[in-house]
Formats: sequence, C-alpha cells, structure tokens
Amino acid sequence: MGYLIGLDIGTSAVKALLLKSNGSVVGSVTEEYPLFSPRPGWSEQNPEDMWKASVDAIRGVMTKYSVSPDSVLGLGLSGQMHSSVFLDEQYEVIRPAILWNDVRTSAQCRFIEQTVDPETLLEEVCNPALEGFTLPKLLWLREHEPENYQKLRWLVLPKDYVRFRLTGNIAMEVSDAAGMLMMNVRSQVWSKPILESFDIPDYILPPIVGSSEVAGTITPEVANVTGLKVGTPVVGGGADNACGAVGSGVVIPGRGMVSLGTSGVLLAHLAEPKLITSGTVHMFNSCLPGEFYMMGVMLSAGLSLNWLRSQFGNEKSYAQMTEEAAAVPPASRGLVFLPYLTGERTPHGDANARGSFVGLSATHGQAEMTRAVLEGVAFGLCDSVELLRSAGWNGTSLRALGGGARSPLWKEIIASATGLVLEEINIDEGPALGAAILAGVGSGAYASVLQASDSIIKVERAVEPNKEWMKVYVELYQVYKDLYPALKNSFDRLVTFA
Repeated sequence: MGYLIGLDIGTSAVKALLLKSNGSVVGSVTEEYPLFSPRPGWSEQNPEDMWKASVDAIRGVMTKYSVSPDSVLGLGLSGQMHSSVFLDEQYEVIRPAILWNDVRTSAQCRFIEQTVDPETLLEEVCNPALEGFTLPKLLWLREHEPENYQKLRWLVLPKDYVRFRLTGNIAMEVSDAAGMLMMNVRSQVWSKPILESFDIPDYILPPIVGSSEVAGTITPEVANVTGLKVGTPVVGGGADNACGAVGSGVVIPGRGMVSLGTSGVLLAHLAEPKLITSGTVHMFNSCLPGEFYMMGVMLSAGLSLNWLRSQFGNEKSYAQMTEEAAAVPPASRGLVFLPYLTGERTPHGDANARGSFVGLSATHGQAEMTRAVLEGVAFGLCDSVELLRSAGWNGTSLRALGGGARSPLWKEIIASATGLVLEEINIDEGPALGAAILAGVGSGAYASVLQASDSIIKVERAVEPNKEWMKVYVELYQVYKDLYPALKNSFDRLVTFA
C-alpha cells in the first residue's frame, strides 16, 4: 500500500490531501496566498505565490504525516478554472494572473458575440462568452497591454502552471481546457474556427492531455524542496468542479451534485454532450475519458448567508441563525430573497442583477430574513435543475457538498424546492480528493476513475423532500421566477448610481 497526493490550487489557498491507496484519507495541509484587486471588478493573483504555496503544502503533508518519498505513488492536481497565467519564451510569468471571478472583460465578451455566429460558438466550445472565461482575458490583454501580449508564448491555467513547475513539461489538461472558450469540447482539440476568428496563434496553447494521463514526473530540483522522490508520476488532473465530481462519486449518467460554498454549483454527469440555447449553463469535458458534465453556477450561495450574518454584526453563529429560521414556516411569511448580490450567472448571465428582499414588512425579523435567504438560494438552484432537465438529465438525487451542506435545514429546503433527494457522502474533501484519485488511476493503483471513485465514495444518509413544503415551494418558486424580469430594467438603471 502506498500514498497518493491531491493538490488543489484554489482562489485563496492550496490544499494538499494525502490519500492511502486503499481509499482512506490520512489528512491534509493548507497554505494560503493573497488575492489582489487593483481596480473595482478586477481579481488577480501572483502565480509565484501559487507555486510557493504548492511547494509548502506538499512538503507540509509529507512532514506532518511522516511520509516516505518511496511510498508516494503519484500526484494529481485540481485548480480554479478559467484563470489565465501568461508566460514568455523563457517560461517566466509576464503579469499577474487574471482570475475566473474578474469581470473586466464585458466589452471583449460582446466582441466575441459580434464576431462569431452564436451557433458556431455553441457548436465549437459548447458555452456562451462570459467574463470569467479565458478567451475574453486574452483579448483584453491584447487590447489593453499590447506590450505584454507581444511577449506571450504560453497561455496556461493555474494547475497546469504548477504542474509545469513540478515536472518541467508544459501541457493543458482537457477538463480545464474546456473552460477556456478555445477548445472544441466534442473533439478535444483546439478550435481552429475560434482561433482564426480572433487571429490567435495556436502555438501559445500547449498540448492537451487527459485527466488521469501521466503528464510528467517530479524533477530533482522539486524533489529537493518538497520531499518527493525524483520521477514520481504527476497526472493531468482536472478542473476544480470536474475533480469535485470525481471526489463525490458523480461519475455516471444520472448522478448529480450540489456544492454550497461561497458560490453554488449544480453539476450533472453526462455520457454525451447536450447543447441547450436557453439560460447560462456550462458544458465541459469530465475527468472520465470521452464523457462530459453540465453545470449551473449561482454566484452568491453561501455568500448570501454570510452577508446577512455580517449585517447583524455576526452576533449569532450560522447554526443559531438556521435554528431560529427553522421555526419560521416555509415561504418566510411572504418574504422572498433574490440572491444576486454579485450579479448572476445561471440562468441569467447578468452582471447587473442585484440582491433583493421582496415582500419585506414590519412583521419580518432576522429569522424570516434568514429563511428567505436559504429559500432564495434553493430557488436559484432550481433554475439550474430546470435547465439540466431540459438537456435530458433524469437524475432523482444530488450529492450535497460544501460548508452550506452542513445545515440540516438548508438541505431539507433544497430537497423540497427541487424535488430531489439530497445525499450525504462519507468523505467531503472536494476537488483535492478527486485529484488524488486521478493520480491513483495514472499510477496504476486503481483500474479506472469509475472503479476508484465508486469504491471510495459511499452514500451514508439521504434527506428526502418535505411533501408539505413542496406544495408551498411549487407556488413560491413561480413568484421567484417572475421577479427577475420585472426588476431587470431597474437593476440596469441602479448600476449607474453605484
């Protein structure tokens, strides 16, 4: 028996998870690094900070658990999607990475829409042009920092940059490449029609590798600073949500997961790509060869509850807030919350959308507002369920992950609003676990991603929809859906005063 390491390069920290090859989690080490916002709406990080945190996290987990270098069978990586790392001919970083949550590229998104026929865009990359994606960031660089664009030789994403530093080999892993708006998702090659439409040279895009494919091995220099053995295999890894799916057992058609972190993600595994033209949903390659997943994203899930708590001075814990909200009947005594505190992606794709309490009266207090927030986030997830259903997903349950999934009340509300059973699994380690599983497949410890994931991840408990609440939520959801179109023009006008 040996060990596998999953390295998750997130937006605020790197997490190194140690997994025994028998499927038991030993533990993890997390190293934080800063995020910079030089202007409103801008979000950047220094790739060197990502690298140093990765080294420290690997060395930390090796030291903390007294791991012999010879016992590490392989390492896999997961990382934040879309964020762009620009390198020159000497593989040096040209400027800070522009992150997935940076919204400076609205003009470039409109340019993409005006340049490429919508059907062609959907046919090639299976996704709409959104500010978070990588292609708009590249176009922004060319327009606003031409001197840096002239230096550009390689464009990679965070985890692929860290893998390059680990191995000396530069490559792009397929599930992450799918989120750049430059790869044909079906054929898994860089899209000539897209690159030619914007006069982008294909040489800046590295070769595409599979998620569990060995993409390089640990170099002597890296071995010296991390404690790993020279020649330890490093696999392609996966995008954060793709690895999260592997780490939660969402690896066959019909299965789905809901992740309640700062944002809210609803993801369903698909054997074949399904294209829909309504709503802002994503279609990407999964970590299983030749298979896919569809995903809806709401930007302010846990953030909404965090925001509400901060408005009351953080006087109560989340557990206290939800305990009080549990005493409030469904529909929060006629109060509805729109969870668009930072705009919204699915289903509206509207950066100007704003959060709103509708129906607020003098009879409402903190408990009603808390329940309204929980219900509003649940309805936001319902929007994604409806879109996934229209694409042919026929699942009956969702595996619940993330900090928000610790709330029994929130899970029951979501189950009742969506009509889906929420399943609790035995391990909730997120993308880092998925990355470790991929390392196990690439190193030969496991026969396949499906075999490994299903042998490690087990459902321990199910939260059924509350039938009485369902009756209320069917009607309340229609009220919720009517509010956005009624308020959209007001949202657009209010942004001018911000």
